[in-house]
Amino acid sequence: MSAVSEQGGAIRPLRQEATVRVWDPVVRLFHWGVVTGCVLNLFILEEGKTAHRYVGYTVAALLAIRLVWGFVGTRHARFADFVPMPGSLIAYTRALLRGEEPRFVGHNPLAAVVMLALMLLLALTAGSGFMMTLDAFWGVKWVKEVHAVCANSIMLLAGLHALAAIVESFRHRENLVGAMVTGRKRADG
Repeated sequence: MSAVSEQGGAIRPLRQEATVRVWDPVVRLFHWGVVTGCVLNLFILEEGKTAHRYVGYTVAALLAIRLVWGFVGTRHARFADFVPMPGSLIAYTRALLRGEEPRFVGHNPLAAVVMLALMLLLALTAGSGFMMTLDAFWGVKWVKEVHAVCANSIMLLAGLHALAAIVESFRHRENLVGAMVTGRKRADG
């Protein structure tokens, strides 16, 4: 990008805001793949039909890849980078309630807990969905109920996650949805 300088019309580069890569392609593929899969299975595809099952298997495969990537992936993808200790979670939550929460380049402690909860719900949903295809669990009421409760919980928690991302984007003057598309966030603290 260039602009005309006020000094003699010379062309000089505009100052670019420094960014850092935070979300690598594996993390972004997982995120948007799960979003797409959940939208398809919760709102579009008929429950129990072939397409619903294959989308569920795809989400389960994405989750398996993400779990491995949580140990061997890039810095902000690793669980060691963002799984909070109870003290940091409490301190962050208190600061958030006062409106003084710090900005994190990666996940903040509360967002990390939500992400882990969503991953657990995805695993339970996929596992119970698979169980419903087995002769041993065919028609077993509690398996179907676990599947439904987990799927609905994903919908609620994902909605809360999306709302929090929008609110945090305004509070920290940063497009977090855009960052999950590009993989980059503002570099400053």
